[in-house]
Amino acid sequence: MSKKPTIAVTGGAGFIGSHTVVQLVEAGYEVVIIDNLSRSDRTMLDGISRITKTTVPFYEVDCTDPKALDKVFLENSFDAVIHFAAYKAVGESVSMPLDYYENNILSLTTLLRVMNKHAVRSLIFSSSCTVYGEPDMVPVTEQSPIKLANSPYGATKQMCERILEDAKVYGIQAVSLRYFNPIGAHPSGLLGELPIGVPNNLVPFITQSAAGVRGSLTIFGNDYQTPDGTCIRDYIHVVDLADAHVRAFDFIRQQEEASGFHVFNVGTGRGVTVLEVVKEFEEVNKVKLNYSFGPKRPGDIEKVFADPSKAFKSLMWRPKFSMKEALQHAWQWEKNFRKIEQ
Repeated sequence: MSKKPTIAVTGGAGFIGSHTVVQLVEAGYEVVIIDNLSRSDRTMLDGISRITKTTVPFYEVDCTDPKALDKVFLENSFDAVIHFAAYKAVGESVSMPLDYYENNILSLTTLLRVMNKHAVRSLIFSSSCTVYGEPDMVPVTEQSPIKLANSPYGATKQMCERILEDAKVYGIQAVSLRYFNPIGAHPSGLLGELPIGVPNNLVPFITQSAAGVRGSLTIFGNDYQTPDGTCIRDYIHVVDLADAHVRAFDFIRQQEEASGFHVFNVGTGRGVTVLEVVKEFEEVNKVKLNYSFGPKRPGDIEKVFADPSKAFKSLMWRPKFSMKEALQHAWQWEKNFRKIEQ
């Protein structure tokens, strides 16, 4: 009987990372989590264990620390790495650019050096639709121009993709998944988005406002050139996004080339305004939100949504969950976490 492939998941205690760990375990892979817990919490590790009925090995290690990371690789035999360990808030990156450039780029280059040392050649990278900047046309395809990034966060994702493309010289086979807007939570209600401090993303701010943790929800800008004046995004359920990583690893294993760089958009292909999300949340969860409009946020793009047809075809992946289900699952997670009576 052949050994199951073992995958290292950096940032595996975060929102997307934790859900991906669950999907990997359920798909039969061995998983090791690497996370410094700077933007996550051990609550997520407990949720993973409760859902999978197993304890996934965990290392509290910073991916910018080469010695600590090397020790993890010495103690395990990895077949691939999924790299989530990065800062990810557009607005925060505008006010803290050096933190973003240092963490996001150094964590990747450090990881690649350690992978090369230990002859681990397969990497799945957590990228973003922010690499497209303010697109001329929507939906965006993988061939859409990579324009000047609107934020330091987007710029780090552009640079990291360039690094991965150049890393082919080391024999690295990499898949970059350009996420659109992950929302939702595991349908069990045992795992979800748990931002540290004030949420930078829309849906956790909505759920925390509904739970009474936050005050009024501020919608940043209502004079964009969109149907209701608010930004348009492509919202994808986090479990669907996690499943795309499992499919991406299967894709890498099927490649005949010794090295390469592959890019896929991971979204639903449907653009939805911020205000539509707010109203949908109120409707499906029977909760009234207190919200107001504020000034546009630096670094925000007016509208972007995916053409995910390449992922549909090459990864044999399609999203299964609806917006309604994503917002129901997000609220269920929030209520469970806050111990709000059902």
